[in-house]
Amino acid sequence: MPDFPKIVAVVPAAGVGKRMKANCPKQYLTIANKTILQHTVDKLVSHPKISAVVLSISKNDEYFDSTQLSKYENVHIATGGKERVDSVLNGLCAIERLAADWVIVHDAARPCITHEDISLLIEQCTRHKRGGLLAVPVRDTMKRAKLMSNGLSLVDRTVERQQLWHALTPQMYHAQALQSAIEQALIKGEVVTDEASAMELAGEDSLLVEGRADNIKITQPNDLAMAEFILMKQQESLCE
Repeated sequence: MPDFPKIVAVVPAAGVGKRMKANCPKQYLTIANKTILQHTVDKLVSHPKISAVVLSISKNDEYFDSTQLSKYENVHIATGGKERVDSVLNGLCAIERLAADWVIVHDAARPCITHEDISLLIEQCTRHKRGGLLAVPVRDTMKRAKLMSNGLSLVDRTVERQQLWHALTPQMYHAQALQSAIEQALIKGEVVTDEASAMELAGEDSLLVEGRADNIKITQPNDLAMAEFILMKQQESLCE
């Protein structure tokens, strides 16, 4: 049988998380005595099909060296950029020496990702030979807003939700194709909000792979309690 393609994960982790209103970047806040970043990276490095993880951290990062992650042999460091897309690109450049076939990009602030969802994404992308992302269908009624001159937001119209999905991470693509797509988008001055948008700008379709809705991104202070609850339930299910 042919060897399974080599997969490396890139985690952009250079943000400061201003909306968390914390005294340190949100990825270094702790849940159950582990930083959010370590919870996230542990999920990735322990997956049997991911050979290494590249963390793109700020050049002024004052926290990483004091964490357990600095001692992980299969965790490599790249310099983070001004925006998320810059950090992803720097991570992609760093994995060139790792000779990865595919790259999985995952948000640092999504510690609740499961091995089952990672495996599902890998299986779907490799089977169909096409990049893709975890996502969940929109279930709520969606409203498009209009902003009034006095600052109020009013409903402009109801948006049909049937074909709408919430984009999550991980997102998985051929490493060279994603790097090229991001580089070209930045040259053209395009806005790249995630890896799928970069591939879309390059004219490439992405698979939508339905994942778990509890793969939340920690953005606001009250997300911490929700993430702690989810992680606790995940640990309990592993012990059963």
